Amino acid sequence: MIRIVGLAAFLMLAACSGEAPLAPTPKASAAPDLESAAIASGVIADPANTDMTGLYARDTDRVCVVPDRLNYRIGAFVDYGDQQNCSGSGTVTRVGEALHITFAAAPGCDFDARFEGDRIVFPGRMPQACEKLCGQRASFAALDVRRLSDSVSEAATLRDSKRRMLCALGG
Repeated sequence: MIRIVGLAAFLMLAACSGEAPLAPTPKASAAPDLESAAIASGVIADPANTDMTGLYARDTDRVCVVPDRLNYRIGAFVDYGDQQNCSGSGTVTRVGEALHITFAAAPGCDFDARFEGDRIVFPGRMPQACEKLCGQRASFAALDVRRLSDSVSEAATLRDSKRRMLCALGG
C-alpha cells in the first residue's frame, strides 16, 4: 500500500513540475522502398531513364526492341522445341514502366507488359487472339527476359524458327 501511495505522489509531483511536456519528435522521413533504394544506389537501372532498345533473352526465349519512326518495333520468340513455339512482331509504346504491345499478325493481340530497366515481363494471361501466333501448347504468357545487349544492330538480327526477321531495320 505504501508503494502505491508513493507512486501516486511521485506522479503528481511530476505532473506539477511546471515543465512543458516534451514536444513530439518529427517523424523520420519514410524509408524508400527497396526498388527505389536499389535504383538510387545504382544496383539496378532506373526504368524511367533507360532506353528499352536492345536484345533480351532467357533460355530459348527472345525479345528484340528497335526504334521506329515514331515509336518502337518489338519482336518476340519462344521455342519449347518439337514445333511448340510462338513468334510475333509489332509495335510497342512506353509510358513509365508500362509497355503497350500490339502484335500485327494477330488482330486483338495487344496487351501491357512491364519494363524494369534491364528486363521485360509479359503478363501471366494473354489475350486469346495471341494464340494465333503460337503452335501447339506454346504461349507468350509470363515471358520474362533480361537484356543481353543494347545494340540496335544486334536486336535487328533476331529471327524466329522460320528464319523471319522480327525487328528488321528499315521495315
